[in-house]
Amino acid sequence: MDFIQLIVGFVILIYGADILIDGASSLAKNFNVPAIVIGLTVVAFGTSAPELAVNIFSSVEKKSDLVISNVLGSNIANICLILGVTSVIKSLQVNRNTTWLEIPFALLASLIVFFISSDVFLDHSDKDVISFSEGLILLSFFVIFVVYNIELSISSNEVSEEDFQQMSLGKSILWIVLGLIGLVYGGDFIVTGAVSIAKSIGISDRIIGLTIVSIGTSLPELAAGITAVRKGKIDIAIGNVVGSNIFNTFLVLGICALINPIKISSQIAFDISINILMSVLLFVFIVLENGERLSRSKGILLLLAYIIYIIYTTSFA
Repeated sequence: MDFIQLIVGFVILIYGADILIDGASSLAKNFNVPAIVIGLTVVAFGTSAPELAVNIFSSVEKKSDLVISNVLGSNIANICLILGVTSVIKSLQVNRNTTWLEIPFALLASLIVFFISSDVFLDHSDKDVISFSEGLILLSFFVIFVVYNIELSISSNEVSEEDFQQMSLGKSILWIVLGLIGLVYGGDFIVTGAVSIAKSIGISDRIIGLTIVSIGTSLPELAAGITAVRKGKIDIAIGNVVGSNIFNTFLVLGICALINPIKISSQIAFDISINILMSVLLFVFIVLENGERLSRSKGILLLLAYIIYIIYTTSFA
């Protein structure tokens, strides 16, 4: 029953996120918000909504390992699994801003998580904790990132490639409400089911968060990436993943730290290091291709790295 609850939770969660994006995008269009702004805010938020919903419930339940492992696991899966799969389908073209601004910003996000979670190492404290004030720091970086991207996009007159469904005002609001309900119930089902499974088979919240939960909540990014590649919108595929990692770190982790301090275990420190390593690896792989693309061969290497990481993590659970 726990596995059924988990699967039902994922279905409700992902469907809820999908109709929330449609409703919010249509509502924004009804108020003449530029399409590019919708793409950078509403849609980017929507793809991170599953992680946010799951983590809010985890924070309320004070499941710190599940909170941090879901964010780290999703970020690692985004880089290695999602970009690995999509680049194997077709080499991903990368625009200059993504190579030299967004990917380094995602790398910065992973480094900030390391610094704010290393209280024992840096401050000689008794334990590692991401505190309320550090959550505010993460949210401040998130605001800076969103404002910068909106200003950059508007000033450059960039044309959005997103195709938003236009609905009536009433339907848009209804879709938003139903989407939020889906996120709430889906997130609750996933956390409850994941914790029950972990207890019944004797594995940690960390492993559940790094594997089942993180992969499940990354499904919207995977679907968006594959769809973008099939439609020939190659730059969207990698931009969506990098943007999602930034949202996960600064928004999702920031909000969770405000709800309850996030305790960092010694095992989680390893995953934080892997998150940094994979962010560096992505940047290096693209730079090796003159900063223009992520090739199929590099995608295969990312997939292999993910498989090795999962095997190693679960073997030493």
